[in-house]
Amino acid sequence: MKFTDAFGIEKGAVVSLIGAGGKTSLLVGIGYELAETGWRVLAAATVPVPEEQLSLFPAALHANTEPAVISQTLSEARFVVLHGDIVRGRAMAVAPSLIDALLDRIDSDVMLVEADYAAGKPLKAPSRGEPQIPKATTLAIPVASFAAVGQALNDENVYNAQAMIDRCGFPLNGAIRPSWIAQVIRDDQLGMAGVPRDVRTVAFFNQTPMTPYNRVRARIAAKIALRHSTLHAVALGEVRGHEPVREVQRPVGAVVLAAGMSTRMGEQKLLKLWRENRTIIEYVIEQLIKARVDPIVVVTGHDAKEIKAVLAPWDVTVVNNRAYKTGEMLSSLKAGLSAMPAHTAATLMVLGDQPALQTRVVNRIVLAHAEAQHELIVPSHTMRAGIRF
Repeated sequence: MKFTDAFGIEKGAVVSLIGAGGKTSLLVGIGYELAETGWRVLAAATVPVPEEQLSLFPAALHANTEPAVISQTLSEARFVVLHGDIVRGRAMAVAPSLIDALLDRIDSDVMLVEADYAAGKPLKAPSRGEPQIPKATTLAIPVASFAAVGQALNDENVYNAQAMIDRCGFPLNGAIRPSWIAQVIRDDQLGMAGVPRDVRTVAFFNQTPMTPYNRVRARIAAKIALRHSTLHAVALGEVRGHEPVREVQRPVGAVVLAAGMSTRMGEQKLLKLWRENRTIIEYVIEQLIKARVDPIVVVTGHDAKEIKAVLAPWDVTVVNNRAYKTGEMLSSLKAGLSAMPAHTAATLMVLGDQPALQTRVVNRIVLAHAEAQHELIVPSHTMRAGIRF
């Protein structure tokens, strides 16, 4: 999957990369991909970087260079990095305010900003004054590397480990887990520190292992991270790999349609006991929860009070569709979608009276969405499509 598709980068975007574990490589990879399509790509760092890092770009200019010269160089090289003074082998930072000012004076198609420092560590918590994100930022990409998994949580392996210990309660020298990375990335005072609430945010888990077991662990970590209401997606991959972005996990919810009469079995099918003394509707909800689908909205109509009472112990939202008789299934679907949080990227439509629903089927559909990024995923059996699982 291309970076442009994974992160949803459009012309006019100002992209700030923060965190640790591959920011520079990711910025360079995005820049070359866009430049190869003909875009004029401008880059800069709001933190000091090694001077040799400038050689990764087709052209490098001091940030005080005349805008006309920068524009001409963009036309020739397509990908240009701006930097501050060179001091003892380091290119000094370009102030965020200068980047904001340059955007109105230079006709680039996109601006890429390395807005954080991590000393080469795979995971970081920000120190005071970090990160340095320009006000004009439209897309923030928090980065973390799964190379940190299994390493001891200390300053030798992690940037500012003590902040994670203080904030999250992780043990000093404890073996880092995928869920810890997710918790750091989504935290407003750690991975999301300094990111304005109105800025679209897509995290990137670099060096994600692709063995089946570890890939599942990475997906679970991504879904944990996505519990943050302003995190739009989590991309999984390896910047320097053959396929740098393998999939993009987004918040996927479910609308469970439970408004109809459903009396084909001689009684209200939704409330019929199925397995382990649970009703069919509870069994359906359980399969969705096991698949880590969140949020789950159940739309009721007929027997609304009874169904709501049965679902009281479950972590679901119940909405009543009073027009279920005349509006039929479409009105229930509209009611369910209206109750979905704004950040939900996709929604599964699930029938509440389907006891054959299986978690593995739900997982396959969600994975198809993550890998292919199609607008509509329709399950099929023996090449026959349908809405029933």
